Amino acid sequence: MNFRTNNGWKLLTLACCTGFVALVGCGGGGEQSASKPAETKTEAPAPAAAAATARISGAIKFEGTAPKPTKLMMDADPVCSKQHTTEVYTNEYMVDGGGNLGNVFVYVKNYSGPKPAAPKDTAVFDQKGCEYFPHVFGIRTGQPLAILNSDPTLHNVHAVPTINPQFNLAMPKQGMRVTKTFNQQEVMVKIKCDVHSWMAAYVGVLDHPYFAVSAANGSFDIGPLPPGTYEIEAWHEKLGTMTQSVTVGENATGAANFTFVPKAGA
Repeated sequence: MNFRTNNGWKLLTLACCTGFVALVGCGGGGEQSASKPAETKTEAPAPAAAAATARISGAIKFEGTAPKPTKLMMDADPVCSKQHTTEVYTNEYMVDGGGNLGNVFVYVKNYSGPKPAAPKDTAVFDQKGCEYFPHVFGIRTGQPLAILNSDPTLHNVHAVPTINPQFNLAMPKQGMRVTKTFNQQEVMVKIKCDVHSWMAAYVGVLDHPYFAVSAANGSFDIGPLPPGTYEIEAWHEKLGTMTQSVTVGENATGAANFTFVPKAGA
């Protein structure tokens, strides 16, 4: 009887010890090590775009003697001729006494940086005195262009781009207004009047705002734009194009000066 009892206690003790060992082996007892949290990778923030604090400015020169302007024969339309008290001449070569060249479209070519949204302001293109105003100008893609007829005679506005769709608008009444847009970049788009053959204008269409037209004294200014190295192109309706590379730093102004030489036979 005692033997059975002792054996019973031994068996019970052995079972308890075995259970205890199992508990310890499974982490059920003793000091537990804290599990390490999963590592999370944090990506470095993307570098901020450089602030638009740079400018590019310069002057356009004409070398040699500019071709003499041609008198415009407006007598074919008495309404046109009556609006002028003096003779009117072509304005293809806008050269002053110092050899400075106006009406040159200057812009950043192949620009790939950040592009501000196109302005919602409407650009204005007018027909006044049977001439186009302005003669050379720039506009953003998608920006509205208001085309006016300030003359009491028939005009038509015939845009002849190679990339954007053409349009040909008859505008027979004074005070008429039509709004158009160009949705693709194109330098340059010619606009002509099929009624009055001497009327012509040119518009540079860009998807960025970094362009200018040289003033009567040949000067131009582009910016502010991000610092960097840019290809600057100058375009003239008769003299073609010239390009140069300009590097400009933050809060600085880079210089781009062009001298056009007349083509043979121009």
